[in-house]
Amino acid sequence: MRLDKFLSESSVGRRKNVRNYIKEGMVKVNGEVIIEPAIEINEKSDVIEYLGKVVVYTGKVYYMFNKPAGYITARRDKVNKTVFDFFDDVNMNGVFHVGRLDKDTEGLLLFTNDGEFEHKLMYPEKHVEKTYFFWALGSLDEEDRKQLEQGIYIGKGQILTKPAKIEVQKCGMYKELKNEMSIENLSNIDSNQYNQPVISGYLTISEGRKHQVKRMLKAVGCYVVYLKRVSIGGLRLDESLEKGQYRLLTDVEIKKLFEKL
Repeated sequence: MRLDKFLSESSVGRRKNVRNYIKEGMVKVNGEVIIEPAIEINEKSDVIEYLGKVVVYTGKVYYMFNKPAGYITARRDKVNKTVFDFFDDVNMNGVFHVGRLDKDTEGLLLFTNDGEFEHKLMYPEKHVEKTYFFWALGSLDEEDRKQLEQGIYIGKGQILTKPAKIEVQKCGMYKELKNEMSIENLSNIDSNQYNQPVISGYLTISEGRKHQVKRMLKAVGCYVVYLKRVSIGGLRLDESLEKGQYRLLTDVEIKKLFEKL
């Protein structure tokens, strides 16, 4: 196995970072400083040290996380709490989030130390589908749905979005559906104005433009007040995970994801 691969899969850092660590003389193999990232090592018998500490090979890891609203998808932030604050009991060095979710968006977020997996899952040409559940102010008629499904402009100078799938679940007036919404923060809705239409449903996209779901729905007159990602590439969020909880993906889940890729 290549030395840089060994280190990246042992939670030392991402592949591009560990290459720099090696070149800067921070890594030893069997007591000798090695500065060549591509050198082949035996992960079972060679002793690898990083900054004087023996590195234990952990292999590739894949975590499913149920992100709560209010947290930044980043390793650290000067102002806000981040999704990494929930991983206190595991070594997350070299593990990174796959894609991102907005601060106020909940749901499925993946973490891994497998850079190739991240690249394939997020690569636009792979057309990996991501499904979101939403509640929004507004309504959708047949023409609106057709636009979402065939592609819609969501920004000046931008090309059409790729074809999407829309499945409406509930539609009606806020006064009739407010008890079904079960959303912790409804500050976007004036509870004194019950006669405003609301709608819920699932939107499936195969891109990752900034705020894409919100912008697509806004383009057809709907203002999102709640958003939750429920699946990526056919992998559904484990609803037994409470917000802020995580678990390793099962071998079956990993296999299905790689088959998609």
